[in-house]
Amino acid sequence: MSREILLLVDALAREKNVTRDVVFGALESALASAMKKRFKDDADIRVSIDRETGDHEGFRRWLVVPDEAGLQEPDKQEMLSDAVEIVPGIKEGEYIEEPLEPIEFGRIGAQAAKQAILQKIRDAEREQVLNDFLDRGETIVSGTIKRMDKGDAIIETGKIEARLPRSEMIPKENLRVADRVRAFVLRVDHAARGQQVILSRTSPEFIRQLFENEVPEIEQGLLEIKAAARDAGVRAKIAVVAYDKRIDPIGTCVGMRGSRVTAVRNELGGEQVDIVLWSEDPAQFVIGALAPANVESIVVDEDKHAMDVVVDEENLPKAIGAKGQNVRLASELTGWQINIMTPEESLNRQEVERSGLRATFMSKLDVDEEVADILIDEGFTGIEEIAYVPMQELLEIEAFDEDTINELRARARNALLTEAIAQEERLETAQDLLELEGMTQELAAKLAERQVHTRDDLAELATDELAEIAGLTEQEASDLIMRARAHWFDEE
Repeated sequence: MSREILLLVDALAREKNVTRDVVFGALESALASAMKKRFKDDADIRVSIDRETGDHEGFRRWLVVPDEAGLQEPDKQEMLSDAVEIVPGIKEGEYIEEPLEPIEFGRIGAQAAKQAILQKIRDAEREQVLNDFLDRGETIVSGTIKRMDKGDAIIETGKIEARLPRSEMIPKENLRVADRVRAFVLRVDHAARGQQVILSRTSPEFIRQLFENEVPEIEQGLLEIKAAARDAGVRAKIAVVAYDKRIDPIGTCVGMRGSRVTAVRNELGGEQVDIVLWSEDPAQFVIGALAPANVESIVVDEDKHAMDVVVDEENLPKAIGAKGQNVRLASELTGWQINIMTPEESLNRQEVERSGLRATFMSKLDVDEEVADILIDEGFTGIEEIAYVPMQELLEIEAFDEDTINELRARARNALLTEAIAQEERLETAQDLLELEGMTQELAAKLAERQVHTRDDLAELATDELAEIAGLTEQEASDLIMRARAHWFDEE
């Protein structure tokens, strides 16, 4: 009997190209299932086979759980207080085991055991094939469509079956059974049965890898694709940089007579590809990313990670693109929010900002419009700058003498002090808000100024109302309001 088990294990391990431990584990599982049939209740059975002799022994076991947890599965668990009476010194998380009579291997229903073993081995084989595939580190695979499954394509690539979901196919792409397909390895879903390798033809990484295959200078480290953005099947943008001054990065990616970029486009169903120069200067990078539009001027807002880009009427349609495609791809490529505007819109915005700043200076510093405009023209954008910039910078303003400057600095500091005291008072009334996740002191002070002092006050605001008060996006405002309302449901 024991010798038979060892012979069976060796034969199956060789036949299925898996380790002996995998076969032993499958056999232990099959024997445990057979032993479990002796019991009417839902017993937990463990079988152990000696790897050297082939002898096996079985146990029924009970997991020791803390008394306060109670018995969730009475057939498989024992409370700690009862367990220590059976096995002194036993701890929770350990098992009480009771030996069982051995089972004759020939009587267990050979077919059921064989099926359990073969299923385990199939799982192990599939895992081994998957691991071999992952070890190769392939990012792009080629294969043949074996069948369609609910709109997804099942692609046979070597010993692996991969899934190309409908959502990852290029729009208007009409794939059929037996078509050869190339795709990017998007992820591996270890929880799924069957096709665990998920592919994509729409991912920006796919176009990066295609260019790497076509452009040897990338593999040689002379050239790098720094970023990519796609509107799959229609248009894409890639940003490239050369690390050898003798190389033209755009020309190298385009290839002789456009051969390299054409090969990529053909693989992507004719997708238009814009190749732009990457730059360490974010403004310069954005200007390049907006090609073919010509930019007149650009204003960078580091705090909001946004840029106001001014283009003339002729370039406006190019900058925005059909359905906003060009500016959207440029924004994805650079990672900056890009606001396209005409010179007139830019002037209007500047005038609105100037009017607001003028009003602040006139109010906080108690000065007339002329003095406020001088400060704005000299580049001052807030009370803090007037209060704390080096004295020498203020003395360089020809329109002011030293006495005037000292008076302006004193008024600015008094205004800041007054505002700080007022904010402290507002925060005292907004302690309930400050306990809310995601709430900052600055935001709480803004809300308190609008008579929003508690979570209930905040919960009753409309999303657009909060977004306007706090300068948040609609989604951020909505999330904050939902967190403010959460305690209503907890109380219920």
